[in-house]
Amino acid sequence: MSRGEHHRIHAHDRLQRNRLRIAQEAARLMSEHGIRDFHHAKLKAAERLGILEAQALPRNLEIEQALREHQRLFHADSQPQLLLQRREAAIEAMRFLARFEPRLVGAVLEGTADAHSAVCLHVFSDDPAAVELYLREHGVPIQAQVRRLRYSRDEQPEYPVLLFAADELPFDLTVLPRDALRQAPLDRADDRPMRRATLSQVEILLAEDDDDEFEQRLSAVLR
Repeated sequence: MSRGEHHRIHAHDRLQRNRLRIAQEAARLMSEHGIRDFHHAKLKAAERLGILEAQALPRNLEIEQALREHQRLFHADSQPQLLLQRREAAIEAMRFLARFEPRLVGAVLEGTADAHSAVCLHVFSDDPAAVELYLREHGVPIQAQVRRLRYSRDEQPEYPVLLFAADELPFDLTVLPRDALRQAPLDRADDRPMRRATLSQVEILLAEDDDDEFEQRLSAVLR
């Protein structure tokens, strides 16, 4: 092996080790400090580790995988119960919001929810104010924000977001037009269409809860 080839292999191995280190540190930050944004978590992790190479930044999917492993290793006693609590709360909220055809999204659906995770729902109405009015009529105090969702590099519209708490759990509702039922926005982890589950699908997921076969079960439910 030539000296140049040896250096190339060594540099590649070092880069891969740094990608793994950053992914693991980003997962720790997300789990223990409640950071929800993958990009922010990976930049903060790289800064803490003193790794300056842009090529060493892991993909969001690598961080999500590291987060699952971190939870399995360090929070196996608490995380499943926190996830179950949020899935049960999601079912109650989806029944309450049935007229808006809610879909469960995010960490509660994917199985990575922890003590910092909100129950995230997409709700659908061509009159966004109708959702807010419905909540207020039922005595739910809400905080309104906006959020950008990405459908492509050039299509990143803003949508209303309604935040509230119920039984000490945070809820996060993104209000979309009804035609958005046909096309999910892109997931921040892998740039594929976001997985979304109906009430009946979440009920099936909860009834068949078994972490060892989670991915196969989730894929089958959402097929």
